[in-house]
Parts: sequence; C-alpha cells; structure tokens
Amino acid sequence: MAQWAVVIPEARLAAERLFHHETLELTDVGDAPRPLAGDEVLVIAEAQPPQIVALGRVASAAGRADDDPDNADVATPGPVVVTYTRRFFDDPAAAAELTPAGPVTPLDSNTFATLTARVAPAVDNRTWLVSLDLPIEAPNPAEAVRLFWSYVMDLGPRELPTYVSPSDDELAMQAFVLGEEANQDPEEED
Repeated sequence: MAQWAVVIPEARLAAERLFHHETLELTDVGDAPRPLAGDEVLVIAEAQPPQIVALGRVASAAGRADDDPDNADVATPGPVVVTYTRRFFDDPAAAAELTPAGPVTPLDSNTFATLTARVAPAVDNRTWLVSLDLPIEAPNPAEAVRLFWSYVMDLGPRELPTYVSPSDDELAMQAFVLGEEANQDPEEED
C-alpha cells in the first residue's frame, strides 16, 4: 500500500466545505504515477502554504476501455476516486514542508506518518439541531413548501443563514452562512 498527497482544487474545496460528500473524484491527474485502489491519501488544499483538509483511501483508479472496438486492448486512465476516512475542512493541519508536484504526489511512509500525526484526533459525533426558517406567503401549505424549496435551491448556502445549536443547549444557537459563523443581528456590527 502506498501513500499519496492529493491536491483538491479551490473550487471543489469550497463545495466540500458546504456539502457533505462521501468521495472526491479527480478526473485530471495527468500522466504522472497514479495511486491504486487501497492506497492512503492526504487531501491537501490548493493554498500557500499547503494544508491537510482530509484523509482518505483510494476507492478506484482503474482505467476504462476505449469505445472503439479496434482499441479494446488499450485502457485510458479513469478518474481517481478517493473515499474520505476523516474530514476536517474547518480545522486544517499545516503541511508547509510539502511541495505537491501536480494533482497527485507520491509520499514516503515517514513523511505520510509525520503529516498525519499533525491531524487533530477524531471526536465523537454529537447531535445538532439545524434549522432554516423562511417567512413565505402562499395560498396553502403545499404551495408554501414548494416556494420554500425553490428559495433554498435559488439562494442556497451562500445567502441563506442556517441556525445551529447543540441538541442539549438550544440557547447556544449560532447562525452560519457558507459554513462560517455569521452575525445576523442588524443592531450589531460584524
């Protein structure tokens, strides 16, 4: 089993911070050596200095056959699919000494061990209350629900504040926009 650093593009990093995904698919890996299924991965944010934002394991990196029957024996590289084993997008670990050589970089086991040791230990999940309240004018409840989902899809996490509190402490509720705490009190300055 080998170890790798995988660079997550900036646009995909933003999506990973907003939505929970089980896997990360890299389609443009180039001609460099490729990880194999089962290999361990550090997912690195495309930033300076590099930061580790997740750990994972390669689920598949197989090639796929060309559609042309004359090329049936030639496989073209398929995407590298990484299944997340730990995510910490909101609390990344420093990896300043790492210099990725493209979207996928092989790592020696000592470097991999040193970098993964910096990752904060896993914490147990807890239950959270998450809500989104929108005042909606509609002629009936069914239309109100349709309008609600339309607003959610149109405005999304970039504009709609979502309210979060631990299930055992509703008074600790905080508003979040784009995955970050956001002050929603019009009387106070940010």
